[in-house]
Amino acid sequence: MAEFSHFNEQGRARMVDISDKDDSVRTAVARSSVEVNHEIYDKITSGQMAKGDVLSVAQVAGIMAAKNTSDWIPMCHPLSLKGVDVSFDWDVKAQPKLMIEVSVKTKGSTGVEMEALTAASATALTVYDMCKAIDKSMVIGPTYLAEKTGGKNGDYRRTDR
Repeated sequence: MAEFSHFNEQGRARMVDISDKDDSVRTAVARSSVEVNHEIYDKITSGQMAKGDVLSVAQVAGIMAAKNTSDWIPMCHPLSLKGVDVSFDWDVKAQPKLMIEVSVKTKGSTGVEMEALTAASATALTVYDMCKAIDKSMVIGPTYLAEKTGGKNGDYRRTDR
């Protein structure tokens, strides 16, 4: 089982030892989206949602999720994050869609891809939670890694989105 880094010699799960890896600046950007109906779009953009400022709450939820990723994902290392930014943009060509982008940065010996993906997911789920009383048919996703920098595997940039 040596070819799988998260399994030990007995084929059981383990957290990878990263103590010999060099520290470097590492970044990751993840994206997600929430497709909403026009009523939800109008209420979010006019500040009329009964539960409050949806985007502010979702932004804080995303930051908290990034900081707590190792509590959610079993093999993730706890990281000292240096920065997390959650931003939004609306795509209203047909059905309104809230576009979510999360950037995460650290200086350390492992990457922050999972932190960015977890934050993007939690942000989208929070939007859903705050708007579900109006319409439960919202669609979340896709959620994906857009880019990452640093580490021994080098940089990555998704080219199909």
